[in-house]
Amino acid sequence: MIFESHAHYDDEVFDEDRDRLLLSLRENGIEYVLNVGSSIENCRRTLALMERYPFVYGAMGVHPSETEELNEEKLAWLKEQCAAPKVVAVGEIGLDYHWKEPEASVQKLWFERQLALAGEVGLPVIIHSRDAAKDTLDILRANRAEKIGGVIHCFSYTKEIAREYLEMGYYFGIGGVITFKNAKKLKEAVQYIPMDRILLETDSPYLAPEPNRGMRNSSLNLPYVVQEIAALKGISCEEVEKITGDNAKKLFRVK
Repeated sequence: MIFESHAHYDDEVFDEDRDRLLLSLRENGIEYVLNVGSSIENCRRTLALMERYPFVYGAMGVHPSETEELNEEKLAWLKEQCAAPKVVAVGEIGLDYHWKEPEASVQKLWFERQLALAGEVGLPVIIHSRDAAKDTLDILRANRAEKIGGVIHCFSYTKEIAREYLEMGYYFGIGGVITFKNAKKLKEAVQYIPMDRILLETDSPYLAPEPNRGMRNSSLNLPYVVQEIAALKGISCEEVEKITGDNAKKLFRVK
């Protein structure tokens, strides 16, 4: 059985068939789903999904591209929600320099504040880092994030940067991009990263793997990711599912 460690089933693209899709996951080998917040509204929807589906867990956080909405009141609200029994992480938080807005200073401020929040509530973090490798590492080091723990979502950097995160004890979220033909550096990184540090994820509805690239993604596509990791590691698909599932349960403290 597979542990889907990063999805956004609150997204409106699932409005027409969300219930049918989620209820089909278990019979297709998906045991757990972690639905990850990206804005205050998305966090509210995630809380509703957690209540409706026993196998859905949640993460509370605001994505770097949405940080302009944050203020002290909303940060306090996020902290309150972290006390919910099935909230297992703070995320997704971090830096995204692919887009020019919000300004880097705004992203950095709320990245640090949400890291501090995670430390206060004792939950691991889900880190989003796009075109911001150095600043992400610098902020994590400055905030002693090795004591917080977490996962680098949709890891897309080199094995040299992977080494830095490994030294901090972090996990790596690997999804559909690993199946892309042009993902040479990621494939090298995955060969380098120990299996006990890898989590399976989709980032649904985004980043569908080959052969469904460009289509709406869902956890049903995770077997393609499993197959690619198994081939890169020279192990069976069953081993990939078992090890990554155990990793996710350990990090997010899911029994």
